[in-house]
Amino acid sequence: MNLGAFSVSLAVKDIRASKAFYEKLGFKAFGGDEAQKWLILRNGDHVIGLFQGMFEKNILTFNPGWGQDAKKLSSFTDIRQLQRQLKAQGVPFQTQADESTAGPASFVVHDPDGNPILFDQHV
Repeated sequence: MNLGAFSVSLAVKDIRASKAFYEKLGFKAFGGDEAQKWLILRNGDHVIGLFQGMFEKNILTFNPGWGQDAKKLSSFTDIRQLQRQLKAQGVPFQTQADESTAGPASFVVHDPDGNPILFDQHV
């Protein structure tokens, strides 16, 4: 099961303060829109998202179809196939991707401790 790129999506209180802090750790913004209160930052292979006012909790995020460089992979497991595999294993879903569609879609599951995990396919 290839889950794609991994990042942590952080629920932040102040996008500017969080950006400044993570820049001190060597992260650089490469995506998002600070005016819309969301940014994607990278330090080498490590990727974090900063999201002000969009989520209640921090979220583990997987992006099927993307590599860690946020570029489309030549082959990948479609999000709907991942969803079917997880359903077959009895994983409960908070939200589900529409299996009658193709292309971008997402779904959310929670681990046994209630941590949200977002599977978000952009391609």
